[in-house]
Amino acid sequence: MNIFAGNLSHDVTEEDLQQAFEAFGQVKSVKVIKDLFSGTSKGFAFVEMPAKAEAQSAINGLNGKELKGRALNVNEARPRPEGGRGGGRSGGGGRRF
Repeated sequence: MNIFAGNLSHDVTEEDLQQAFEAFGQVKSVKVIKDLFSGTSKGFAFVEMPAKAEAQSAINGLNGKELKGRALNVNEARPRPEGGRGGGRSGGGGRRF
């Protein structure tokens, strides 16, 4: 199950989240989302846990819990809307005479 973890302190690392979620079961991957240009955390991450029961236990156990000074917002990640990232641009833009 893919889990969304939000309201993260900018100090939270992937290792911090790995340890927090491993208390509830096996963690397949952790990805803190970072700004492309500055490299700083955007304040949220995705954690993948293979066992649904363990993932649900982690959601119940960690949602609202404090990690590095902030209360976590933890829930099942929703899939992206169709069409990818959204905010797309239309083509064109050539010179007009």
